[in-house]
Amino acid sequence: MKLSRLVQEPVDYVLVTNAFVPDKTALAREVAATLKPQGRFTIVNWHRIAREQPRFLDKPRGPATSHHLTPDDTRTAVEPAGFVLESLVELPPSYYGAIFER
Repeated sequence: MKLSRLVQEPVDYVLVTNAFVPDKTALAREVAATLKPQGRFTIVNWHRIAREQPRFLDKPRGPATSHHLTPDDTRTAVEPAGFVLESLVELPPSYYGAIFER
């Protein structure tokens, strides 16, 4: 949540995976503050499926299902920070990548 204060110069790209923060829009604003114009921000997240499906080594996989966001949930949290969804990428069996442009 302090990314903009830690990065010395604007960057072209930020990748975040499985960031379980309470204020997702605030995180997106921090990312926006670190990016160059037309910079890209990618979020890799779990699809909103029960963590029991699919199982991994016969155990539930990933964090609590309540932490899984739909692509629309991610978009709703990120776009108010000044981003536009560029594309969604499926990352089977459980993930997606949402690529945003500033």
